[in-house]
Amino acid sequence: MARIKERKNSAGQTRYTVEVRIKGHPPATATFERKTDAKLWMQKTEAAMREGKHSGTSQSKKKTVSDLIERYISDVLPQRSTGKADIKLHLEWWKANLGYYKLYDLRPTLIAEYRDKLLTEKSEKAKTKEKLRSPATVVRYLSSLSVAVSYAVKEWAWMDENPVLKVRKPIEPRGRVRFLTNEERQDLLTQCQKKDIHPFLYPLVVLALSTGARWSELLNLKWDNIDLQQRMIRLEKTKNGERRSIPIVGHGWEELQQLRSNRRTDTPYLFPRQDGQKPMEIRKHWEKAVKDAKIEDFRFHDLRHTAASYLAMEGATLLEIADVLGHKQLQMVKRYAHLGEQHTVSVLEKMNARQFEYKKEKHP
Repeated sequence: MARIKERKNSAGQTRYTVEVRIKGHPPATATFERKTDAKLWMQKTEAAMREGKHSGTSQSKKKTVSDLIERYISDVLPQRSTGKADIKLHLEWWKANLGYYKLYDLRPTLIAEYRDKLLTEKSEKAKTKEKLRSPATVVRYLSSLSVAVSYAVKEWAWMDENPVLKVRKPIEPRGRVRFLTNEERQDLLTQCQKKDIHPFLYPLVVLALSTGARWSELLNLKWDNIDLQQRMIRLEKTKNGERRSIPIVGHGWEELQQLRSNRRTDTPYLFPRQDGQKPMEIRKHWEKAVKDAKIEDFRFHDLRHTAASYLAMEGATLLEIADVLGHKQLQMVKRYAHLGEQHTVSVLEKMNARQFEYKKEKHP
């Protein structure tokens, strides 16, 4: 049985309370400002109960967003291999702003309201305190919340559906493609070899340029990750949670051999700090080298973009670039597609010459 009751609150506003009772299920109630919304919810809830899909309703009225986030941080987050700090930061923000809401009240309109609040607040990590969160950062906040809510739906039966999936994500800007010119690369490498720069910086930069590996992947390298016989870096834990092997060739291999010959026996790390317990902190040395090389708007992560861009300009396919960088989706490397246009022209010329017996045209 289902019914809608029309009532007025103290302010004289009309509200519609829905009550759905089906034998074998706990009663479900909800209040709406519009009667059409009340009818729609009533129909969906009654149908879900009859189909046995409404198990989370009673829990969603008992549990709060704080309960959900606390359980996720306690039980699930420790199992993740990467990104724990950022996810916890995101979830703590949601907890501070929405924690007192019942899961039953966690609707897309409410989440969208706080999505907009995220966009108008200052970033916690920005060096400039006046800088607002970027759309890309807000997308990550939504993603962290969505992952936690999905556990409440699929694992804990606290909710029937994930409302975060119905919230529109802010439009992210096109991926950054900043890579070194030949002159910039030479100037940077020259500065990295100066005596007043940390000796680990040069081999670190060379490995970044020659492998396309991430800053964190390289800094956390241990000698157990190096397959000297196959000349491979074996990464057990990566950003996307999968194992990854990276070939070491050319000058990168030479620098790795040099590191090995001077290897410290009191630490497992390739780039250890003085006590050998953790990787070396070389950010200030990196920033000095970039500044002294007079290179503008360049971050360490852009060495990864540089490696990918050089691959594209050498004719590597998007699939090959994705494989080198360790991306699961080609969408992540499409930003480099325009750099391989001349290679595409060459491929099309060969195909046309074979099919139509045209003479290969010369392009500037």
